[in-house]
Amino acid sequence: MKVYLGIGTNLGDRQNNLNQALAMIGEHVGRIVKSSPVYETEPWGFKSKDYFLNIVIEVETKLKPSGLLGRILMVEANMGRLRDSKGYSSRIIDIDILFYGSRKFEQKTLVIPHPRLHKRRFILVPLCEIAPDLVHPALGKTVKTLLKECEDKSRVRKI
Repeated sequence: MKVYLGIGTNLGDRQNNLNQALAMIGEHVGRIVKSSPVYETEPWGFKSKDYFLNIVIEVETKLKPSGLLGRILMVEANMGRLRDSKGYSSRIIDIDILFYGSRKFEQKTLVIPHPRLHKRRFILVPLCEIAPDLVHPALGKTVKTLLKECEDKSRVRKI
């Protein structure tokens, strides 16, 4: 199955964090087919002086959605991410499942496509680099169109 993952980090050695996450995803999730360029982005949904590095990748996986989430949480935990439910905050690594093929999936702990991806430039800009014509299965619009319509004005800069 072709899946798209968003990866972000704004603590520590950000580039190394991305590299480490990519290596573990390749080992535990599946083959990385494409990767966007790296973007430096403003924090979204909270205030922090620490900007993020973000990328979006396309991965070929045999994992089902719940197994994929389990492996992603394992990668985050192995890198030192401790999740809490207090909202957005700075983090060493954040990996989101954006799309799982063209399927919609909804459980208490996982919603695919990611429910806020169309509101986030830090996801749409890099995703548009590798899959501009990908159609959002719930919204029926391409990534390119979602980016044009996105009201988020936060800074997203290719580095």
